[in-house]
Amino acid sequence: MKFYKMNGAGNAFVVFDARSQALRLDPERIRQIADPKEGAGADQVIVMERSLRGDVFMRIWNSDGSEVSACGNATRCVGWLMMEETGADRTRIETAAGPLTAARAGDHLISVDMGSPLLKWEEIPLARRQDTRALETSFDSLAGVPIGQGGCVNMGNPHVVFFIPDFEAVDIPTIGPRIEHHPLFPQAVNVGFAQILSSNRIRLRVWERGAGLTRACGTGACAAVVAAVRRGLADRQATVIADGGELGIHWRGDTDRVIMTGPVELEYESRF
Repeated sequence: MKFYKMNGAGNAFVVFDARSQALRLDPERIRQIADPKEGAGADQVIVMERSLRGDVFMRIWNSDGSEVSACGNATRCVGWLMMEETGADRTRIETAAGPLTAARAGDHLISVDMGSPLLKWEEIPLARRQDTRALETSFDSLAGVPIGQGGCVNMGNPHVVFFIPDFEAVDIPTIGPRIEHHPLFPQAVNVGFAQILSSNRIRLRVWERGAGLTRACGTGACAAVVAAVRRGLADRQATVIADGGELGIHWRGDTDRVIMTGPVELEYESRF
């Protein structure tokens, strides 16, 4: 079956088009495809399927074989593929987290309406009631250094964001999985580490649930801006700088919806 190797701001994907031919993938096969030595190498494996409520249904697996509901950068990549196919400037993508609308914003530049952030403790979800603006639970002992109070946001998947002054002081590959699987997060969690550069520029690295440290995370960028705004650290419209590129995030005050804009790249097409 044909697949597309793509990335969105460095976030790597293998995208299969299964709209005309059924494709069944088990966790072991997902891990093989995502492995950079055995397969194509990807943070997530994506399958495009037929949809009754949109132009396409997007199914998402992390590189460890676990299926998830949302991936912002993958949505932009699938949106670009659909718009290239149809010639339209807008497309509706159905996901397990709900429908999303993608639109052209320039050459290889796609915007996605990611919907409204979920902010209640039971919506994240957390194991017990806490203030999601600034968690009462401290993770400093797990981190080995002070990382402050995390803020939680659900953008179709759960995120906790820590605001830190210096990335170099935090061993993210060690700390990330410890927090990812902390009992406070019954469905595990994506762990973001954000450095506020100015009111409209945020440096971000994300340890993704089931994928590890990636070069960019779209939902993580949305969560970082929302969490920063709730703490009075940033404007509602900001640029998020990831290892692989930049994403423009706008948490609109009039609609409460988060708009994410960023680049997509088709690296090559091949077959498995």
